[in-house]
Amino acid sequence: MKKVEGIKVEGIGLRPIATINRSVFSASCLSHFGGIRWRNLTLFIIFLLLSLSSFAQKKSTSMNDKQIVIYQLLPRLFGNKNTRNIPYGTIEQNGSGKFNDITDQALDGIKELHVNYVWYTGAIAHASLTDYSRYGIKVDDADVVKGRAGSPYAIRDYYDVNPDLAVDVKNRMKEFEALVKRTHAKDLKLIIDFVPNHVARSYHSYAKPKNVVDFGSKDDIKKGFSPANDFYYIPGQKFLVPQHEPKQTPISGLQDGRFDEYPAKATGNNAFVAQPKYDDWFETIKLNYGIDYLNGEKNYFDPIPPVWVKMRDILIFWTKKGIDGFRCDMAEMVPIAFWNWVIPQVKQVNPDLIFIGEAYNPKVYKKYLDEGKFDYLYDKVGLYDGLKKLIRNEPNADVSVIRQVWQAESAGFGNHMLRFLENHDEERIASAGFAGNAELALPAMVVSATLGSGPVMLYFGQEVGEPGKGVEGFGDDDNRTTIFDYWGVPNHQKWMNNGAFDGKKLNENQKKLRAYYQQLLKVTTQSDAVIHGDIYEVPQVGNMNNRMYAFIRYSGKQRLLVVVNFDRSQSLEANIEIPDHVLKVKSSSPVTDLLTDKKLNIPAGTNIPVKLAPVSAQVIEF
Repeated sequence: MKKVEGIKVEGIGLRPIATINRSVFSASCLSHFGGIRWRNLTLFIIFLLLSLSSFAQKKSTSMNDKQIVIYQLLPRLFGNKNTRNIPYGTIEQNGSGKFNDITDQALDGIKELHVNYVWYTGAIAHASLTDYSRYGIKVDDADVVKGRAGSPYAIRDYYDVNPDLAVDVKNRMKEFEALVKRTHAKDLKLIIDFVPNHVARSYHSYAKPKNVVDFGSKDDIKKGFSPANDFYYIPGQKFLVPQHEPKQTPISGLQDGRFDEYPAKATGNNAFVAQPKYDDWFETIKLNYGIDYLNGEKNYFDPIPPVWVKMRDILIFWTKKGIDGFRCDMAEMVPIAFWNWVIPQVKQVNPDLIFIGEAYNPKVYKKYLDEGKFDYLYDKVGLYDGLKKLIRNEPNADVSVIRQVWQAESAGFGNHMLRFLENHDEERIASAGFAGNAELALPAMVVSATLGSGPVMLYFGQEVGEPGKGVEGFGDDDNRTTIFDYWGVPNHQKWMNNGAFDGKKLNENQKKLRAYYQQLLKVTTQSDAVIHGDIYEVPQVGNMNNRMYAFIRYSGKQRLLVVVNFDRSQSLEANIEIPDHVLKVKSSSPVTDLLTDKKLNIPAGTNIPVKLAPVSAQVIEF
């Protein structure tokens, strides 16, 4: 921010409310204030502005007084009613959901799950094989695109939205802006992806505002690395398409094994070679944030690298479109110094923005929160991986991982960790390769939603047991819902019911599963103990084994006992003693299992008897 002589008042995370230049207040001006001295006037203005700043801070805090619940969806898949599901099918064969398919009814259905943020994955224009040349968009090369629809993480134009998602391609941005308005009108906030580490090999912005300079357009391509370059180069060598075992697919005829790129650029996952491997992110180009990876990762951050400024402008562009948050792809592959620099600047535009970092190294979580200024980070390597073993009933599964997460790994900042059991990268719970049965994950979902006050996330279809089944195309039969192909999502389509979004085509088990998620998230979003409370681990009692866990969440207004049993054959039976410091907290009568709203015949006292069936959970208010 440019310095101005005068008074500058800034709240933490707030825009400057005013900047007052002393030169404005000449002697003649002071006469309007009845001769009040400049010093007194200054103090009065400071008091007024600090009061306004305090009010704004309180308002901002109150907006986040509920647990954040994020619902992730891909518009391309979410609204698609087509059920043909031809492997490697075209958009004409398999169809594609549109922004317009996310109707008021759809948003109401999402809100039923007590969701308050929707993450629209794949909204920004990315490489694909669908021909939009009649709209002035060059067709991508099949040798550097994954699947027909392409990866949402190979961005083709940061200033445009995906034409697949528009009914009227010419007005695609207007259709996206209308979705933003619809979402906000339902009192929901929205998140989109920010992909800062890499771009598609075909990157070119057709929609950029005037005066925006495209990535790489001013690079010195004779240099492998320069702090002034946007990309890294392999001088004197042309890019070679990765070699892999030939496999005939419906798009083989579009591939000739060549892609015109000279000199070759480094690949997104830090492959500094002219010919990346097939399992590299070969369809992407690494962006240069001023780190010389081939010379000891020396940093060149002064002057600010051009990529930093371009990325800041992109974030501000989307913030001004009404975006409420960014899920930052592979945040750890971008220097912390960039995040420290950019996030506060973008929050000057909207102080209530949230930044979520996709992170996988617990050793640097705190650093990315403190120095990097992230609001939330993925809790994947800790909680998700440990819960997955328990859900799958693996031999080495142990509830001690839950203790390790909140007592050590994220101790002191658990409220900044985003918990989930599914997303676009992970296997579907109901898939054959994960659990084969969505109900087996319910104890883990209870832990994810109640262990901390940080956000909890659902992936569309999770709440109705989507199995991620079938060979879709590039996605293959990998227990996931493809992000690379045009596809219909069967269980989700039953809930969608041809656009009614009323769930009438779901079977009874699917309806019960959705109702369970709905009730659990109703409890956690409304629970003072979850949002503001402390946590106490219940010692092992009764017949508790390493597949059973209990803890208490308690605040000045509420006490909750959370008990989970991952054991597939043994019931949990225990008499749980309540410690004195928890007993001092306000009690609830009658004692109630909040997941069923069932009143338990337990007198308020110093202990709670529990009997829990295999693979089940209770949240008991007492």
